Amino acid sequence: MRFVPAPCLKNGMICAKKIYGKNGELLLNNDAVIQETYINRIRELGISGVYIEDALSEGIEFVDIISETQRSTSVRTVKNLFEQIAVDAPAARARAQQLSQTVEDIVDSIIQNKDLNINLVDLKVFDDYTYYHCVNVGVLALLIAARMKWPHKKMHELGMAAMLHDVGKIFVDKKILIKPGSLTKEEFDEMKTHSERGFEYLRFGYPSFAQDLLRAINEHHERLDGKGYPQGKRSGQISEYARIIAIVDVFDALTSDRPYRAAMTPSDAIEYIMAETNKAFDPVIAKIFLSCVMPYSPGTTVKLSNGWVGIIVKNNFEASLRPCVRIIRHQLDELESDKDFKPYQIDLFRDPKCLDITVTGNIDR
Repeated sequence: MRFVPAPCLKNGMICAKKIYGKNGELLLNNDAVIQETYINRIRELGISGVYIEDALSEGIEFVDIISETQRSTSVRTVKNLFEQIAVDAPAARARAQQLSQTVEDIVDSIIQNKDLNINLVDLKVFDDYTYYHCVNVGVLALLIAARMKWPHKKMHELGMAAMLHDVGKIFVDKKILIKPGSLTKEEFDEMKTHSERGFEYLRFGYPSFAQDLLRAINEHHERLDGKGYPQGKRSGQISEYARIIAIVDVFDALTSDRPYRAAMTPSDAIEYIMAETNKAFDPVIAKIFLSCVMPYSPGTTVKLSNGWVGIIVKNNFEASLRPCVRIIRHQLDELESDKDFKPYQIDLFRDPKCLDITVTGNIDR
């Protein structure tokens, strides 16, 4: 399978991975033939692209940490809970219990698949960013905890905290949340209240929640150098749960399209996390995080430093920036014209002849 960005989709392509809509409904099934109406709908929803099956990418597969059904169910559960909280509905408590069970299921899946890596090409719907973001943060945080061999109960608490870390944004003016430009100082000050407001709401509304869970929600924007908020805490003053959520929250936000900026590539976001380690982020947690994410997901079309074009086949965990690549052309302009080119595979980490070759970026076609 190969990932094709939404602007590059064409009639007749074969869908290789299910696409879900903003309410968890199935938009496109495996093996569906892509048509113009599907392409228009995908673009309207802000979905970044589609995995397709073709001869160039035959045999390239990846295994998700959690299933498509689990991800869709999780997003829907978080959305329903936040919407019930927003109208102060009694049903919110039942929704919170559903979320707890959802987190329990994800913990079980991640424990079984803890040696896998996260698929960074996330087929999320732009309008539902908040809910997809909460689920992504939860999955990434739990994968880190699994690599750290945390006990099940502790993982569940972390998962709940991660899924609920932005619940306080319900109480922030929506105009600020969706503003396409830079926030004024007053608007940013209002935005910064979301961690404390979420903490206070859950502390009084859900007294059964563990203190570590609640504390993480309050502290997930604190930074090791004291430059975070709401209290400017430093290093050991910040809970371990919050230090994990801090890294994955920033990473997923950077790699998502927002009203005020386009998404960073995963490789650029990884470099940002590395640059901020020891300043903003815990170095031990950052090291584990960097072993959980790879800059280029299998199926991504990339350009190499020597001008070659290839598709990522698999990643080398020992060297995340040096994957195995299926070379499909030697020049970008040959993609559509050279029908006789025979693809072949290189390993940028293990092949001595490839040590001077690097991946320079994604190709959007």
